[in-house]
Amino acid sequence: MNCSTLLSLVLMLVRLWPCSPSMQNHSAQNTDPSFTAVQRVKHGWVWEPLFATEEQTSVVPVYVGQLKSDLDKQDGNLKYILTGEGAGSIFIIENNGKIYVTQKLDREKKPFYTLRAQAINRSTQLPVEPELEFVIKVRDVNDHEPQFLDGPYVATVPEMSPEGTSVTQVTATDGDDPSYGNSARLLYSLIQGQPYFSVEPKTGVIRMASQMDRETKDQYLVIIQAKDMVGQAGAFSATATVTINLSDINDNPPKFQQRLYYMSVSEEAPVGTTVGKVFAEDSDIGDNAAMNYFIEGDSSDVFDIITNNETQEGIILLKKRVDYESKRRYSIRAKVVNRYIDDRFLKEGPFEDTTIVKINVEDADEPPVFTFENYVMEIAEAAVSGSLVGVVTARDPDNDDCPVRYSIVHDMHIKRLFSINEHNGTIITTKPLDREIASWHNITVTATETRNPEKISEANVYIQVLNVNDHAPEFPKYYETFVCENAVSGQLIQSISAVDQDDSAEGHHFYFSLAQEATNNSRFTVKDNQDNTAGIFTAKSGFRRQEQFSFYLPILILDNGTPPLTSTNTLTITVCDCDTEVNTFYCRYGAFMYAMGLSTEALVAVLACILTLLVFFLAVVAIRQQRKKSPFSEKMEEFRENIVRYDDEGGGEEDTEAFDISALRTHTVMRTHKPRKKVTTEIHSLYRQSLQVGPDSAIFRQFISEKLEEANTDPSAPPYDSLQTYAFEGTGSLAGSLSSLGSNMSDMDQSYDYLADWGPQFKKLAGMYTSHRSMGD
Repeated sequence: MNCSTLLSLVLMLVRLWPCSPSMQNHSAQNTDPSFTAVQRVKHGWVWEPLFATEEQTSVVPVYVGQLKSDLDKQDGNLKYILTGEGAGSIFIIENNGKIYVTQKLDREKKPFYTLRAQAINRSTQLPVEPELEFVIKVRDVNDHEPQFLDGPYVATVPEMSPEGTSVTQVTATDGDDPSYGNSARLLYSLIQGQPYFSVEPKTGVIRMASQMDRETKDQYLVIIQAKDMVGQAGAFSATATVTINLSDINDNPPKFQQRLYYMSVSEEAPVGTTVGKVFAEDSDIGDNAAMNYFIEGDSSDVFDIITNNETQEGIILLKKRVDYESKRRYSIRAKVVNRYIDDRFLKEGPFEDTTIVKINVEDADEPPVFTFENYVMEIAEAAVSGSLVGVVTARDPDNDDCPVRYSIVHDMHIKRLFSINEHNGTIITTKPLDREIASWHNITVTATETRNPEKISEANVYIQVLNVNDHAPEFPKYYETFVCENAVSGQLIQSISAVDQDDSAEGHHFYFSLAQEATNNSRFTVKDNQDNTAGIFTAKSGFRRQEQFSFYLPILILDNGTPPLTSTNTLTITVCDCDTEVNTFYCRYGAFMYAMGLSTEALVAVLACILTLLVFFLAVVAIRQQRKKSPFSEKMEEFRENIVRYDDEGGGEEDTEAFDISALRTHTVMRTHKPRKKVTTEIHSLYRQSLQVGPDSAIFRQFISEKLEEANTDPSAPPYDSLQTYAFEGTGSLAGSLSSLGSNMSDMDQSYDYLADWGPQFKKLAGMYTSHRSMGD
């Protein structure tokens, strides 16, 4: 195939391309029936991509593009109709298919519009093409400025960071279309911050441009600009401020403010006293400025230094008491070292410093000083009064060597036992000591300057009383020993031991034996067990209580003291009425009866007599109580005390007139006195009648009603519930009142002869009144 033939083929394909199925977006059928019956011809829409530029303002519609059907012969037979988003308001279409925009568009609000178009035959009003859906895109223009949405920016970078160290990144945004043109393409630049910082134009990364020292300047303000259109003319821009702080690193050693410090301390200062302070400066901050102080040399045993973590000062303390007379001046070397050291800067030198501190000791009037703080002395017990115990010494440490006076700080007990020579400190006893009462005595001795009594020192003196064997051993308790009448020879009846109030360095050891006077004719023997105990054994068989009730056995006890002491202790052995084994309770009972001189039968008889007498005594007491019982006891329960309760309401707190203290006084029941009538023997029946007057009696109820009415109508009654007590004997008794207080008659006018008729119960009363009348006559 030659070149001319190939060229003709390509030209033919190009001519046929618009009619090919691949280029026809939509096809339509011919509406003419005769034509469709003969042949189907494919038609379609013809248009180019449609764009409308945003932000265009014009008084006339702006041309966007044209739609056209391939059936349009430009003879006006077809018309175009537009529907969809903005059709008729934003976009219009003419009869020839040209589309215009009538309003200003904003791509950032709506980037495209979807519309539909139809081609209509004017004669038949039928569409000649299927409905076409197409899109009009809004073309972007550079109408938005860049914005830094995350500002303001704050960043921190360590000081002395090398060049190129990344500090932070700033990012700006642009509302324009990044896919069209350069409207959204940003370029970053540095407006302020040279020559210390730089910024990458495309990424906005800020970097160190040089090393910076925080101690020189610790904060920088950097201004970054972002410009769109790649910085071309007409571009918009925005700026952001970045605050960059330099963080501290330990790149500075501490330095003392002074090369030499002068301080002083009194020789009276106690341990722990603050002598003075030193201070080293460090340009760093925080932990990088933390430091520790030390003392170098031999002075570290006298002085100490600590670090105040808040002020970073070195505080020099007194570690040991100083003495002006011994050493008056100290020179110490203080050292300060950073607590946290950065190895990167060790090459620049050690991170430490030293200084000299000279401390002068100030003289003071010191109290006397004892040779020892505590003295331990010894003295034998029972030493005579005035015996030497020991000597204490004290001296004035000052140069003038003032004389010292001694005394004992003691209570009344110590004062009676010891005394001290105020000039030479000699301690002596004032009375003999007893180790068994107190083995140690603790006293306090004072030394006082004679010229300055306020200067006093104290020392403790511990005096031990040495033991002397002055107490003989003895029984630790009273031994209750029994032996049976039928006891056999060699039978153990008692184990004994001993105690000694004295001390023994080697331990106590006691020796037991029978006294010399009981060795030959004793019926008992003593066996020493060699362990500070001994056993008492029978030497013969058979004992009779009737012959000898008790035996007194003298036992000799010897101690191992120097010199050894002995004592004779008597062991009482009682013979018991038993076989061979001792029953302690039974033997005690038998011993008691034997001591009383009574047998068991006699004791039973005595107890029986005592019991009989006790029963007889109780019977007599019961009979006498029965006789003393009152004949009117069955009537006593009918008498009751009566309480009358009144409910009355006062006028409140403001009613000051309603209360009268006189109302609290109990009114005396006034009764009319009647002449006393002669009492006859009818008083017995009248007495029984008077006993019937009680709470249920009409007389009593009437009396209560009268008193209640009287209290209710009384203006001086208290404004609260009160308790009224009345004495009521009743009225209307034929016997009248038995009291002589209200009678007009004297005792001389009365006749008591009727008392003799009352019976034997009133015989004594009748005799009294008859004898009284006879004496009056």
